[in-house]
Amino acid sequence: MDLESGVPSEKNTKKDSWKTVLMMAYQSLGVVYGELGTSPLYVYRNTFAEEDIDHTQSNDEIYGVLSFVFWTLTIVPLLKYIFIVLKADDNGEGGTFALYSLLCRHARVSSLPNTQLADSELTEYKMNVLGPPSLESFGFKLKSALEKRRVLQKFLLVLALIGTCMVIGDGILTPAISVLSAVSGLEHTMAKEHHQYIVLPIACIVLICLFALQHYGTHRIGFLFAPIVTVWLLCISAIGLYNIIHWNPGVYRAISPRYMLQFLKKTQKGGWMSLGGIMLCITGSEAMFADLGHFSQLSIKIAFTLMVYPSLLLAYMGQAAYLSQHHPSPNDHLIGFYVSVPDKLRWPVLIIAVLAAVVGSQAIITGTFSIIKQCSALGCFPRVKIIHTSSKVHGQIYIPEVNWILMLLCLAVTIGFRDTKRLGHASGLAVITVMLVTTCLMSLVIVLCWHRSVFLAIGFIFFFGTIESLYFSASLTKFLEGAWVPIAISIVFLIVMYVWHYGTLKKFEFELQNKVSVNWLLGVGPSLGIVRVRGIGVVQTELVSGIPGIFTHFVTNIPAFHQVLVFLCIKYVPVPHIRPEERFLIGRIGTSEYRLYRCIVRYGYRDFHKDDLEFESDLLCSIAKFIRSGTAEAGDEKMSMVGTSSSTHEDRIQMAVAETGNDEDSEELYRGSDTREIRSPGPVELRKRVRFMLPESPKMNTNAMEELEELMEAREGGVAYILGRSHMKAKQGSSMLKRVSIDFVYEFLRKNSREAEFPAGLSHSSSTLEVGMMYLV
Repeated sequence: MDLESGVPSEKNTKKDSWKTVLMMAYQSLGVVYGELGTSPLYVYRNTFAEEDIDHTQSNDEIYGVLSFVFWTLTIVPLLKYIFIVLKADDNGEGGTFALYSLLCRHARVSSLPNTQLADSELTEYKMNVLGPPSLESFGFKLKSALEKRRVLQKFLLVLALIGTCMVIGDGILTPAISVLSAVSGLEHTMAKEHHQYIVLPIACIVLICLFALQHYGTHRIGFLFAPIVTVWLLCISAIGLYNIIHWNPGVYRAISPRYMLQFLKKTQKGGWMSLGGIMLCITGSEAMFADLGHFSQLSIKIAFTLMVYPSLLLAYMGQAAYLSQHHPSPNDHLIGFYVSVPDKLRWPVLIIAVLAAVVGSQAIITGTFSIIKQCSALGCFPRVKIIHTSSKVHGQIYIPEVNWILMLLCLAVTIGFRDTKRLGHASGLAVITVMLVTTCLMSLVIVLCWHRSVFLAIGFIFFFGTIESLYFSASLTKFLEGAWVPIAISIVFLIVMYVWHYGTLKKFEFELQNKVSVNWLLGVGPSLGIVRVRGIGVVQTELVSGIPGIFTHFVTNIPAFHQVLVFLCIKYVPVPHIRPEERFLIGRIGTSEYRLYRCIVRYGYRDFHKDDLEFESDLLCSIAKFIRSGTAEAGDEKMSMVGTSSSTHEDRIQMAVAETGNDEDSEELYRGSDTREIRSPGPVELRKRVRFMLPESPKMNTNAMEELEELMEAREGGVAYILGRSHMKAKQGSSMLKRVSIDFVYEFLRKNSREAEFPAGLSHSSSTLEVGMMYLV
């Protein structure tokens, strides 16, 4: 993956060799399967921690639990995710928003306001699109219903947001239960009365260190993740195999479904309520789909089927074999993973377990950062500071505010619950809710995107939805015993995300209604009746057409603007990545003599913004290429796709940017070229030089050459950014809910978000002018 462009490199677009696939499968063990691999630490412990079921001498309970674990692991991770869900990727990306993005492109239910017809011409927009369904098909009728009814569109958005909120909740609960379960092995080395004074503080220390080190990124120690998880999986496999051979070689018979029926028949309501603990065996399964963008489908399938799945089965069978021959007395330790570990191996296994728990927690924390970034890109989360911790590995990001909020909440639930039982109830509900959301969205993808029979979609949601609903209902019975936590967390985040999205849409609608026609701007002649000052003015706007009202407010108060004016719109498209050669759309406002341009910069929800200097260079270079292309008299609605400087064209205008304090070196670098140097104002020690390097025989007419020279001359005068600072207020007569949402919640989020200084991609070294307006919505 090319980090700079955010799209797959050429070597990755070809079919991967088996060596590459196997290497990715090995690496996926440390990124994808850390959480799923550590689930044996707490499944049996949480299942038998309740008073719902007892471990009797007949072993019906332990065999029934093992049978449930086997079939749950087989049906959900293996059958559902490996064989079906992984195929629903969005140009190689997975997760809740990938499914939502697919549906938005096929049914036009996108919540993004400033969509254009030109967006559908993007390369990745077209991929995975099989064409329109038959007019007589159920898929066409469903598509029409979704496009016509706003209520259904909002329901689909809320469904995706619920899944996202539960993923964030899982990012809080998974580190807590994983680390606490791993550290709980210390219980077997000390008296019971000392447990709470040792286990809990050590777990909190590990969690604090885990979150405190997030800002360093994982690129320096990431190479250790796969070996740690591999050693852990081999360790639990070996211990499980030893317990099977030594204690109960016939335990494999318990995988028969009749043991599940016997279990439910004997335990009845208690057995059903204990399913919340059994369900923890599939925690982390969603990561196989969510982390698909970092690996290939084949590598994830190989890693699970050949390594993870057999290791987990041996681990659970081994624990069941040991427990079938050991029935604990009231004075013994609770049923759990460490009781089945031989005494001589307990300390090494404890150390490996803690390391594996940290790796699994790291993966879910990184995944939480990633999904919040996607939400922010699609206008469903307040703007936050996003730091890329690696310049080589795509997707490694760090969000400071979110990190510390996660840490505080994680410590709060760890200290508040103090045991894995209630943490298990909370984590289980979050996990199964995400899976239910995925099942619902997948059923729509089957009909709308794959154009398969509606009966296949019904069969999918009925089969998997029934199983997951069974576990979901069991988890809800533990509402007062911990399951309320993910619900409370999700409600808070859902309110934040939906109100921010609602406010963003209302703000755009106000700007759209109050935009000014281009004819108004051009009506007073080429000079515009306004003083034109030297330099380039960049007006930030959310609009893709027309003149924003904030600019008319500006010229009304200051009747002057720059000799070259660019209306810049930075927008997101419901695709994961946009190729560099398709990122910029450039057009004119009026004829060339006005020197007015519109520039639309498009990003995918997984793209990252280039640094300020490179963005500004790409922006000016794209305008220069547009001028040279000969599209001289295009109207405002006619936009041309122009590649950035990172795209490859044989005949193009290049822009060279250098930072140096030595003028002679710079002159030597470009000696012999037909170049013109433009220096931006700045200190002598560090100067930014931007040059247009024209071909020796440029095929440009006189007007284009003059226009290009004026652009370079304006750049020498500097770039000024005109930024809008809007404050929204609900109209008089609005409902109480709207007033609270806009006047208090949205405004509070706006004031405390990262919106304040500069929009993404704008140079901090350039001058800025802020224009404030009050929006009544």
